[in-house]
Amino acid sequence: MESKATASLTIPGATPAAKTVESMDDLGAHAPAARAVSPDGDVLLLVPGGSAAARAAAYAQDDEATCVMEITDVAPVAVAHRIRGRAWVGGWLTPVRDRERAAAAALLAPAGGPLGELLGIGEALAGGGGGWALLRLEVGEACVDDLWGADAVEPDDFATAAPDPLAPHEAELLQHLHAAHDDQMRGLCSLLGDHPDRACGMRGRAIPVALDRFGLRVRFPDAPGNPFDARFDFPEPVRNISELRRAMHALFDAAAD
Repeated sequence: MESKATASLTIPGATPAAKTVESMDDLGAHAPAARAVSPDGDVLLLVPGGSAAARAAAYAQDDEATCVMEITDVAPVAVAHRIRGRAWVGGWLTPVRDRERAAAAALLAPAGGPLGELLGIGEALAGGGGGWALLRLEVGEACVDDLWGADAVEPDDFATAAPDPLAPHEAELLQHLHAAHDDQMRGLCSLLGDHPDRACGMRGRAIPVALDRFGLRVRFPDAPGNPFDARFDFPEPVRNISELRRAMHALFDAAAD
């Protein structure tokens, strides 16, 4: 789940704790500090130990602590209507047990990573506290509403979905394209049909808003009539930055012909 997305948790029936420093409710109790997906398809969450989510999981009986995580995906470039999509993952919340904490922590903050050092995950594991709680959200249902449309996602599909190889680098790549390749981005108008000026305007902007292994999505905010997004697919999915570089050069070359 490496992206510019933010997540919030809703626990039906949970009541906020007293607003004290210890409860940490004022420090984002309903926003996990880190999240990851386990090999089994569960969502692992790192939350403040005094948060409503931690309390609900600790006191739940028979896995009855239901939870909905809402994820909001925001474009990492300056553009109007920056929200690219939202997703909702619902299921059952339980604490990560002692024997599983090390593996969960490794997924949430790999050894030596800045997040682990910042939050003191190693100390929390060793001491069984540290002000943080490791939780597991067993996925019962999920749905997505994004630039590509709205659809439900089956738990099995969620569990087996492969992470996009460009996700950890997407924000940096989009910002680079926007800052350093403005002329080439605007040149993509030539791929939109027989009348690119009607689509983009003579001096219109072309802002990259999404990038994945399948292609690039560009917003044309100055198009006469209504702004619109266009999708430029790669000939085949890219697997790494080297393949992305070749795919982008091929795309720009096609636009220049």
